[in-house]
Order: sequence, then C-alpha cells, then structure tokens
Amino acid sequence: MATEGAQVLLSVEAEGYVQSLERFELPEIGSYRWSKQHEYIEKLNMQAVVSAAAQEDEFVKEYFITYEKIPTLIYELITTEVWKDKIFQAFVDMDFQPKITFPIYMVLYHEATLINLLETLLFHREACESAEDSILDLLDYCYRKLTSLVARKDEDDDVEHNDQVDVTSAAPSSPLDELEKQNAVLDFDINIKTVSVLRYITDHISSMPLSVMTRMLNTHDIPILLVELIESPPWSRRRKGKLQKYIDSKWQEIDHRDTFKLTKLEGQVWLALFQLLMSPDCQQKYDLSSYRKNTILKLRSYLTEVTLDQLPILAEMQRYLEHLSIMDPPPAKKDLVLEQVPEIRDSILKKYAGKWSKIAKKQSKTHFNPNKTDLKDQAKRWADTYNFDVLEGLLTDPPKCAVCGEPATKRCSRCQNEWYCRRECQVTHWPKHKTACNLLHDSLQKVKEEQTS
Repeated sequence: MATEGAQVLLSVEAEGYVQSLERFELPEIGSYRWSKQHEYIEKLNMQAVVSAAAQEDEFVKEYFITYEKIPTLIYELITTEVWKDKIFQAFVDMDFQPKITFPIYMVLYHEATLINLLETLLFHREACESAEDSILDLLDYCYRKLTSLVARKDEDDDVEHNDQVDVTSAAPSSPLDELEKQNAVLDFDINIKTVSVLRYITDHISSMPLSVMTRMLNTHDIPILLVELIESPPWSRRRKGKLQKYIDSKWQEIDHRDTFKLTKLEGQVWLALFQLLMSPDCQQKYDLSSYRKNTILKLRSYLTEVTLDQLPILAEMQRYLEHLSIMDPPPAKKDLVLEQVPEIRDSILKKYAGKWSKIAKKQSKTHFNPNKTDLKDQAKRWADTYNFDVLEGLLTDPPKCAVCGEPATKRCSRCQNEWYCRRECQVTHWPKHKTACNLLHDSLQKVKEEQTS
C-alpha cells in the first residue's frame, strides 16, 4: 500500500526536468543525452499519474503549461514513431545483432511513455490549449493509430493477441525477433491509449483552432472511424468460448454477468462520438453525406437500455439518431477556411528521405553499441529509473495477478516485474511473459558480467 504523500519527484525536481526538455533530431535518438531525457520523461510520467490518481497538486501538468513544453512532447512522440517505422525496421533488415537489447527496447518503450504522459496531461483544457498548432500533429497521430486498430481486428496478430502457441516447438529467435514481438505488444497498448487522447481533444475542441475541427470531421472523418470501433472493437475477443476485454493494459476474462458492462475505454469512444455528433459547432461543420448518415445510424442498435443506464447522456444522442433517420440534416456550412496542416511528421520524412539505412548503420555502431564504461553507467541509471521497489510504494492498491486480476503476493523472480496470485497463473502466463522477461533479465545479466570482467 502507498504511504501518504509518496511521490517520485519533488516539485522542484519536476520543474527542472520539464524546463530542460528539448527536441532531439532523429539521428540523436538513443544517444546519451537522449537517454537522460527519456529518464526525465519516465519519472515525470510516473509523478503525473501518481498526482492525478491521488487527486493531489498536479505540479507536473502546471510546469508543462508554464514552460510551454507540451509541443516538445508531441514532437518527441512523432519523431519516435518515425524512428520505429524506419530505423528499427532497418535494424531488422540488416540483421543487426546488438550486444545488449535493452537500449533499443528503451526507444520502443519511449513512445508508450510519451503517449501515457500526454493522456494524463490533456485531460485538462489548458493543457490542450498549450499544445497550440502541434495539436494538429497529435490529431493525425491518433488517426494513424486508430486506423491501425481497425485494421488489426481483421488480422492474425502476434502471439500476445492470439491463442497461446507451443513455445517449446518454436524455432530459436534472434534478439531482434524478440524485440519485434515486444514492439507489437507495445504498439497495441499505444493504439489503445490514443482513444483517450482523442476523446480529450474532442472535449476541448471548441477552444482549439478551427482547423482541428475541420480536419477531425471532414479530412479524417473521425465519427465514421469511431463507429467502426464500436462495431468491431479490437479490445474485445473470445478465447475458448470466454469473453475477454483489454483493461488496464491486460486481457482480462469477463464474467458472463458483466458481458454488457462498459469498460472505461468503451465509454471513452461513446463520449467522443457524443461530442462530435451533438455539439452544435460540429453539426454545422460535418457534411453528413448519405454514406455518413447510414453509417452513423448503425449506432442505434448499440444504444440499448443497458448502455443508456450506464451512460444516461447518450439518451440525447439516441433521440438525435431517431430524428436523423426520418429526415435529411441541413447542409454543412461551407465557410472559407485557411486550413493549417500538421508539419512535424512530413518534415522529418522529407529531411531524412533515403537516409534511413545510413542512419541505422551509424546508430548500430554508436548509440546501440555501448562500451563497458557506458554499460555500467546505463545500468546505474536504469536501476534508478525502473526501481520496482519504489514504484510499489506508490501504488494505491495491492498488486494484481497478471492472469486473473486477483490480489497477488508472488512476483517473477527473474525480472521482478510481473505479479501472480499462485504458481498456476505464473505457469499459464509464461508463454506471453517470456519475451519481456528474457529481454530485461538478459540485459541486466550482461551488464553484471561487464562489471565483473
């Protein structure tokens, strides 16, 4: 259990960290300075979550607004996304065999840390406003991630999202193969978190540039994308006849009595749809073509009494849909708008076009090929940043079993990261946990060997 007033950072430490944040170019990702900033952001993320959960002074949020650093977070998020798409893929193509994989995993994980921090910050209107023009880049980022979620539903996913396979018969995999699997798991969780980020943008859309509304409604057609997610939710699946839902970054089996109980994630989708369809400003700007109208009307079959009991506000949307079904909506206003466009991703792709392999080869010999001294220094910093004993003291609830969600007292002895209520659950979870466990354990073992040699 948490001790009262437990925290990761003091207010003055958080201020210094936020003030020091800077934008790194793509070739600098993985460098010593970049790694230091990753550690700062990781700790700021932990503190922001702790403050929000405890409903205490959210000083991390205040410093990000005061020092105008939210655009920096968004820039770092999109730069990391491009690095994963281009440089990490180049590592795979060149069959890079790193001495230690944790530095690469840290870059892959960086995107998850950034989106989690933004999810916490953008709950507040003033934080969304502080993003300024970069909110367009974040909107496009969310769109890319949500379209990936829609596509994923129809694909055979990696082992994390499929039925368990017989790992004993699988061929030995390389370190990069293991990282690819872990990256797929991280990507799914990142995609899920963008639902909340998008919902917060829709909540505060009236205080943002007009281009945000135009791009959301008519460029990307976000309402139709959200309807697709309602129809085919990628966070819901059946395994061996049992319903499972993705809750708190884990697949959890749902009791048959809770089949129609909305999760927080499902509620976020409905609330975003409500804002986009019911806001007078959005109704005036959204061009409801025949296709869009017919697609949106599909929502009526999901607005059951059970759903309305859980989100009574949706009753207003139900009445709107009934009205929409019997008459044509008024035409959207065609005001002349000088539309802003997102620039971050396009500028990065343009700047480094044709240079991906060159950058990957250089980084494989520098940033991701540390010497003994660098390894020792990194090990100390990793131990400080990812101190699981400290994090346990910040938890408001006892640890939960990674398999069944029950209170847990046992922890994986190799990585000290996953909790279980009994040995049976640990054995069941091992095929899924093995990749992450080996990644962390092997990295720390190599560091210890370097220190003793």
